[in-house]
Amino acid sequence: MTRLLALLLLVATPALAQEVADAAAAKLRVLDKLTGEVSDLTLAQGQSKTIGRLTVRMDDCRYYLENPAQEAFVHLTILDAASTTPDFDGWMTASSPALSALDHPRYDVWPLRCDVADLVLPDVETAPADGSGG
Repeated sequence: MTRLLALLLLVATPALAQEVADAAAAKLRVLDKLTGEVSDLTLAQGQSKTIGRLTVRMDDCRYYLENPAQEAFVHLTILDAASTTPDFDGWMTASSPALSALDHPRYDVWPLRCDVADLVLPDVETAPADGSGG
């Protein structure tokens, strides 16, 4: 049984191990759940921006070298004006932001992508605030 497990790990490891690189900036989306307002932010590494009561700082953005459009891993620090400790301090992934999400009664924040120099990525369309889809 352990030989089978070792063989499976040996075979699966190259597929899982992809090289990542740091990006200078990331594109994020913020939803005000009270008003339905959606805002997109582009933050450079270490830059902060205040939206409503939240201050969002992008600490790091990483992407796969082979396919930059495939995934973004973004480290965010998010602070509510009414708090002295961050409401969120950790990594979010663009494809699955709910895996590690901001738990805030009014705002949702999630990463869309890393901004990678010399790579043109399509803009991510903003969904209508009423949820009508068009």
